[in-house]
Amino acid sequence: MHYSSYSELCRGHVCRMIICDQYKKGIISGSTCKDLCEERGLLFQHCLSSSPSQQVYRGLWRDREVIIKCGIGEALRADSRPDSVPRRDVVLFDKPTRGTSMDEFKEMLLNFLKSKLGDQPSLPALVSRIITMADVNRDGKVSLAEAKSIWALLQLNEFLLMFSLHEKEHTAKLLGHCGDLYVTEKIPHTSLYGVDVPPFLQSLLPSLAHQLIHQWFAPAWPRRAKIAIGLLEFVEEIFHGTYGSFYICESSLRNVGYNDKYDFKMVNLHKVATEMTIRGFLKGRHCEQNGDCTYGRDCTATCDKLLKQCKSDVVQPNLAKVCGLLQDYLLYGAPLELKEELQKQLRTCMTLSGLASQMEVHHSLVLNNLKTLLWKKISNTKYS
Repeated sequence: MHYSSYSELCRGHVCRMIICDQYKKGIISGSTCKDLCEERGLLFQHCLSSSPSQQVYRGLWRDREVIIKCGIGEALRADSRPDSVPRRDVVLFDKPTRGTSMDEFKEMLLNFLKSKLGDQPSLPALVSRIITMADVNRDGKVSLAEAKSIWALLQLNEFLLMFSLHEKEHTAKLLGHCGDLYVTEKIPHTSLYGVDVPPFLQSLLPSLAHQLIHQWFAPAWPRRAKIAIGLLEFVEEIFHGTYGSFYICESSLRNVGYNDKYDFKMVNLHKVATEMTIRGFLKGRHCEQNGDCTYGRDCTATCDKLLKQCKSDVVQPNLAKVCGLLQDYLLYGAPLELKEELQKQLRTCMTLSGLASQMEVHHSLVLNNLKTLLWKKISNTKYS
């Protein structure tokens, strides 16, 4: 049986077949395996993927709307057959090997996290959380299938970031996993404005039409202020946070959203990168111009044109990018007595530099001033 096109590949039954085959063989484990493979309590509904290598579905788990992410892209290329599936078992679930002790597995996890997040003092606590999640049957031990599953999940950048940035609940809540399939809560509003212009219409409509559509569907200003405070808190959280620093490498309305209580939620963590990832990309990189020193869409460092190598500092910090997103969002419909000061603070924020000498005190001051200005206006009201 061939899967010769994206439309054939993007089907939940294919994902279920691959995952459940590995589960029944005892290769993988996870908290959702039983519901997925035995009780059919986890249902795939609508494919949201934009690429065969990133399988994303809207689904139902015990009557709750969820998002299901299934990493079967490598297993089912255009010329793949079901008999090629075991190759995925060998490649993806190759670590840890049989005979690895718990102490050795913890050391593996710690070294892996250091390579991804830097040598943070908080990493042993993160290792403990990973072990707790891996121990699906809560017997105080981690089986080989449980260890292989959690190790495979950690290789997925989005999962690692979601797991690291869970504390202030600005990312989608992780609900369960089976092998390298994982389930998260569904974020109801996946754009800051509550609705986004479909991609096929974006090139056809003038920018003024985009703006009018956004303004028409946008939440009331006090609710937008609350969402903006959450976004600013997220920026605060990922700047020298518990597990290191992170960079937003595509600042777009489509990557940020909110829930029904108007709490900010980061929709797409694929566009966020760790400081270690950015520095690894820039280190020793040959360049002719600044554009050669760009990671993702807009994490750009300067090019040293004498040495023809990229420098290590990202030019535009997260806060400046976020303030660029928030400018139209907050100024439209803002209370008159606030508008001038808000515009001034946003303008100051957008000109911030990413140079290390500016990053600490100046950024914190700008961020706190903006949060305070917004909070004062909505505190002690029904919107707070």
